Amino acid sequence: MAGLSYVKLELACHYRLHGNVESLGVLSYRHAEGRKGRDAIILTFRDAKISVLEFDDSTHGLRIGSLHYFEGPEWQYLKRGREQFASGPSVRADPVGRCAGVLIYNSQLVLLKAAQVGYGLGDEDESLIMGGKLCAHVATSYIVSLRDLDMKHIKDFVFLHGYIEPVLVVLHEKDPTWAGRVAVRRHTCAITALSINTTLKQHPHIWSATNLPYDAYKLLAVPAPIGGVLVFCANSLHYHSQSGSCALGLNEFAVAPEGSAEYPRSKMSVELDCAHATWVANEVALISTKNGMLLFLNLVYEGRSVQRLELTKSKASVLTSCMCTIGENFFFLGSRLADSLLVQHTLGSASGRTSSLMVKAEREEGDIEADLSAPAAKRLKREPSEEEEGVSAEEMSLYYSTPTASDISQKKTFTFTVRDSLVNICPLRDFAYGLRSNADQSATGLGKQSNYELVACSGHGKNGSLSVLHQSIRPDLINKVALPGCSGIWTVYHKTDRDDSNEFDFGTSEDDEFHAYLIISLESRTMVLETGDTLGEVTENVEYYTEGNTIAAGNLFGRRFVVQVYQNGLRLLDGAKMLQELLITNSELENNSSEVANNLVIEAVIADPYMLLKMTDGSLQLVVGDVENTKLSIPQPQGFGITTDAITAFTLYQDKGPHQWLRRTCSEMNSDRSQWSSTSDQGYVYCIVCRISGRFEIYELPRMVCVYAVDNFNHGMSVLWDQKVLERRANSNAALKEGAEEDKAPGDALLRDAGLSLHVSQICFESWGEKFGRPFLLATLSDGTMLCYHAFSYDANESSDALEFRETATSLKDLSRLTHLRFARIPIDWVSGQEDGAKVLYETKFCSFKNVGSFPGVFVTGLRPTWLMVCRGRLRPHPQFCDGAILGFTPLHNVNCAHGFIYITAQGQLKICQLPSLLFYDNDWPVQKIPLRGTPHQITYHSDVNLYALIISTPVSRPTSQVLMGDGHPFDQQQENSIGEDGQRLVTSEDYEVRIIEPAQPGGNWEAKAAIKMHLTENALTVRIVSIKNITTDQTQTLLAIGTSYVQGEDVAAKGRIILVSVGKDPQDPGSWAREVYSKELKGSISAIASLQGHLLIAIGPKIILHSWNGSELNGAAFFDAPLYVVSLNIVKNFILFGDIHKSIYFLCWKEDGAQLTLLAKDFGSLDCYATEFLIDGSTLSLLVSDSRKNLQIFSYAPKSMESWKGQKLLSRAEFHLGAHVNKFHRLQMLPTPGSARSNRYAVLFGTLDGAIDYLAPLDELTFRRLHTLQRKLVDCVSHVAGVNPRAFRQFRCDGKAHRPGPDNIVDCELLSHYDMLPLDEQLEIARQIGTTRAHVLSNLRDLALSTSFL
Repeated sequence: MAGLSYVKLELACHYRLHGNVESLGVLSYRHAEGRKGRDAIILTFRDAKISVLEFDDSTHGLRIGSLHYFEGPEWQYLKRGREQFASGPSVRADPVGRCAGVLIYNSQLVLLKAAQVGYGLGDEDESLIMGGKLCAHVATSYIVSLRDLDMKHIKDFVFLHGYIEPVLVVLHEKDPTWAGRVAVRRHTCAITALSINTTLKQHPHIWSATNLPYDAYKLLAVPAPIGGVLVFCANSLHYHSQSGSCALGLNEFAVAPEGSAEYPRSKMSVELDCAHATWVANEVALISTKNGMLLFLNLVYEGRSVQRLELTKSKASVLTSCMCTIGENFFFLGSRLADSLLVQHTLGSASGRTSSLMVKAEREEGDIEADLSAPAAKRLKREPSEEEEGVSAEEMSLYYSTPTASDISQKKTFTFTVRDSLVNICPLRDFAYGLRSNADQSATGLGKQSNYELVACSGHGKNGSLSVLHQSIRPDLINKVALPGCSGIWTVYHKTDRDDSNEFDFGTSEDDEFHAYLIISLESRTMVLETGDTLGEVTENVEYYTEGNTIAAGNLFGRRFVVQVYQNGLRLLDGAKMLQELLITNSELENNSSEVANNLVIEAVIADPYMLLKMTDGSLQLVVGDVENTKLSIPQPQGFGITTDAITAFTLYQDKGPHQWLRRTCSEMNSDRSQWSSTSDQGYVYCIVCRISGRFEIYELPRMVCVYAVDNFNHGMSVLWDQKVLERRANSNAALKEGAEEDKAPGDALLRDAGLSLHVSQICFESWGEKFGRPFLLATLSDGTMLCYHAFSYDANESSDALEFRETATSLKDLSRLTHLRFARIPIDWVSGQEDGAKVLYETKFCSFKNVGSFPGVFVTGLRPTWLMVCRGRLRPHPQFCDGAILGFTPLHNVNCAHGFIYITAQGQLKICQLPSLLFYDNDWPVQKIPLRGTPHQITYHSDVNLYALIISTPVSRPTSQVLMGDGHPFDQQQENSIGEDGQRLVTSEDYEVRIIEPAQPGGNWEAKAAIKMHLTENALTVRIVSIKNITTDQTQTLLAIGTSYVQGEDVAAKGRIILVSVGKDPQDPGSWAREVYSKELKGSISAIASLQGHLLIAIGPKIILHSWNGSELNGAAFFDAPLYVVSLNIVKNFILFGDIHKSIYFLCWKEDGAQLTLLAKDFGSLDCYATEFLIDGSTLSLLVSDSRKNLQIFSYAPKSMESWKGQKLLSRAEFHLGAHVNKFHRLQMLPTPGSARSNRYAVLFGTLDGAIDYLAPLDELTFRRLHTLQRKLVDCVSHVAGVNPRAFRQFRCDGKAHRPGPDNIVDCELLSHYDMLPLDEQLEIARQIGTTRAHVLSNLRDLALSTSFL
């Protein structure tokens, strides 16, 4: 793989877990007798849950190998009386897969013994039949108490390389110390090596090392042939093995133990706390520091003895959270604070352009992430040939390294090339809800919601950025025209050069060809337009069929000719000239002229060189194009099997490309391919049909032979496979035969009993990419649900039933069956928006495209149009709300609209558009990242002037004389500019500013209009747009309020400053966008600001003071004493909700008459608040709070309830463990739906520090009871990934503190989404058991999705 120029990450499978993964490990497969096998994945969850997962080839997904659980009363003694632990269980695996270890409860080691061969669950044949390849598997597990081995305070552990038996090295601290006692006790850590014998359960001590620094925190095993272990400390590096040791001091704080020689010093000063490392060679480790610097650690050794450690600087990268090596030439930098990168490293000497960059890297101290204008999305959209040259900003921050002249003979030189990146938007500290740049001010309803976007604060430090998020896509409009009565549109190509040698080339050059004609089908005629520099109508000058509407249009014979399908036949055209007209007649009805006249074409699909037509009588007609004679003909006989079972949906699939993926899944790959006729050089073409009974069939053309069939396709089974394979399995295995009969039993009888008439109405079978890409199968059912499958090949040649099938399948018909083809169902976030039982006003259709905005995929038309973009081998659904229902769609590529598209709305508007180019679509929501080169903290939106105000901090190095000043006063300019004596130590501090940013206009960039600098040591804590009333003039002003705090150490009393700024373009000074109106110092940090009925409410330290504004001064009007420190303020009318940092929430009321802030109620519990918000459901007002333990709680004010202590106590209405910290809530009004009668209902949108976006919405009582009952049922009925229990995960976490459990009044839509993925028979049975119907459940879930279609 070293010579590859185009490498990217492809998604194999993905799952949403009901639990936070604490650590991940890989148990390698133990190779025996040359057999190949798969590794196993080990996941750990709090407090002591271990899941071992294996990849199942038969389902193309993960399955549980074993579960290990060490919680509950029988394992309570392992905690040794503790209830809370700083970290969860961590897993490490033996390099050759003999065992793995998991550290739980900080002192207990769980050893997982790997099985010798196979699974250890049965004989080898069974494992082959069930899963295909062998996998690593855990046979047994047991616990070793490290405290009994005299090891306490475990920091890390690792398995070593190169030993006959597994050897575990444990880093532990014997006598704990802390930073204040390092002068007395500094070297307190030690490492101990244990030999692990999992058979005898004996663990003898081999060797150990003591006197390691107290700040040692990490171990890294050195690969063979060197062996040993590296110990990472904050100020030093240590190597230890059974035969020797050495160390390297990294800075002046590295001190050797008493009586020992001084550590050799590194040539550069660096700190390694919070560092991560991996190996790029046997003796070279790559280290990523806490500030994103990449370092090389070279182990200079002779034989197996390491002589010394050498540390050299590479260059800056992203802020790394984890890293690992992939193969021999790649490593992955995973980041929580920036985009993750896949990097290729090449060993060898540098030359040419690389050498110059290396020299530049040596001279510069910083990185070159200055140009962040090219997002990762653009890099992913480039052609493979451009991939090497074009890299995004975060990729450009990876540098090359070169050794110095003296060390060039011993050091290895590496060249880095970023090959791929994964966009990341966490942590979401804060976000604002603002207007898009291409908003439509005349939009209403759901279209109005797509006018808005979320602008979130993401990243940290140099990777800080603004993330602009859209739930729906609003395309950039180029032109629009009113065209009522339009029913369909198509664009076609026309190659004028007959001698073009690349006419059958389906490579990337095909994307550059322009469309030639645009065909528009109206009610009674057809329009034809040329797509040149302008769209000009040429209907009168072409020989297209224009007297009626068009059914379909497309290209034949390598885009040289155009075929047009209309009601009575087809026309083959060479550009504007007609070559042939073929009228469609049915030979069976030739004697009845009236029936022939009424048997018209109603639907058609085209796949070069075939056309498949559906007639009004339900029959299908196949039309074949002859490449040599350029003629169309109807082959006889036409046969699609059963005639009584009507066909409801059909499509054609062209299996082209160098690999012909679908053809490779047939039962005999090595047979003589000349037996199968292929009428063109463009690969095999298959016909896919769905029948009214639910049968799914694939026919090979032109022989019309059924090569694949699945019964009850409309039931939505999790895995589809050929019916012939099922029948032969049933014949060879009695148990499987009974299971097959049970599966066949429901069928139509199940639908009849439930009163359902469920059939497939539309189907799409398509693949994207020439050399890779498995086909997707999309189908919509008559009830509005969508099925989505991804094809995969399961070759069970080694299993007995497959061998038997190959022996008995002697005919050509059996040999061509796609027996290895299977389909795995995947979830897709799409709802039709069509009410059950209502008349279908807008038909859902699939419109496939190869290149729209450099993305392939499918556009789903209908009432809720949606883009399904193919990114990394997965479908990314992105709805488009802005235009309502869409009737037709087609791609358009010409001079003035590069890789754009045209669509028709239900209002009769034809729009020519392009996708926004700066958005990154390989995300749950399309996102655009705007670099800041600093840490964003808080953001607010000024709707009047369409500007954002943002708090940003950037690190700055200063002499200590500027920072350590104890006079307690803010620093003036003279003190800021004073420089200490030469040689004075520099310390890093954060400089804060409030930046005023204007959103980009379409096609432009975001621009900073002004910056309000803070004083030295002054931190801006909050920024809000407030509307305050001038009591003198009785006018309301909208101002920007900034609250700050001076951070000068614990010896100086806290101070803050309130700043009021007028934002907008000043007519007197056009260059000024921000003007300070008022500024005043206050005693205490200003942590929160809000406006209350024209007054300004300010949280100053432990006080909340209400101020009135007279135009020049803020005067206190009322106050309330908070317990400790206010973290959030929320206002609804005259009600106030605030959260305290430790004392939960308080509910206040402002009374204008007496000028009083009155306490209505509070929560008497102890809660570390993160964010608060009001939750409004009609006339019901509830209080929402998130805490430090990742919980959500909803409280209510009920003074008439006896439990509320006469209204003094807030009552808990619901509680829910989210699993992530929430830093910001935002209240949005829910959209009306037919199933909801209330209008004044609000949902709360929130973002987490883990980068997730979610919402909390109120439900009707009946809907809640139905969904809550379903939720409890799904806990037991669904096989959960990794075996985690969703009910246990969502329980309120109190970490051992006293807590009275609240009511379980929140339903988890993450769990409810599994209902739609269940097979139909299970859906009906679960609905029956909970006393409802499937239609009611799906309707409730659809209404909830539609009512929360924000942004």
